[in-house]
Amino acid sequence: MSIDLWGFAQTVYAHPATERACLRLQASGADVCLLLTGLWLERRQATCTEERCAALQALARPWQHEVVKPLRQLRLNWRHAAQQDQQLAQLREQVKSLELQAERSLLLQLEQFSRDWPAEEAGDWLGSLAGIAGRDNRDALEELRIAASAA
Repeated sequence: MSIDLWGFAQTVYAHPATERACLRLQASGADVCLLLTGLWLERRQATCTEERCAALQALARPWQHEVVKPLRQLRLNWRHAAQQDQQLAQLREQVKSLELQAERSLLLQLEQFSRDWPAEEAGDWLGSLAGIAGRDNRDALEELRIAASAA
């Protein structure tokens, strides 16, 4: 397993089922960066508490709302028009790159915040951080756990 969260996230995301599972959970309101952090914390066996989950969510929420989501929405808004406009397609790729950089930055923040949590007994980080989206998509959570175990 990669020690750092970004390396771990890249490895998990390379698994064939991960993208589909993440997109389903994201469409249901889950924060994929938090889900990847939850998987990483489970692998590190950091103790899962309500307070820690709330702290991670509080850290991630403003960055997701103010940085990641606007970039994602712009990229999605340009999807169809970019198929017929090469200049827009190039700009869309730049926005996609910025979105990925923003997600990496968030993962680095989440790692720095949680990296010193002791390894004791993991608990259900993934389910706790997925919230309602996870209850509605248990199979997607399981696909993510499988991908993490292969990492």
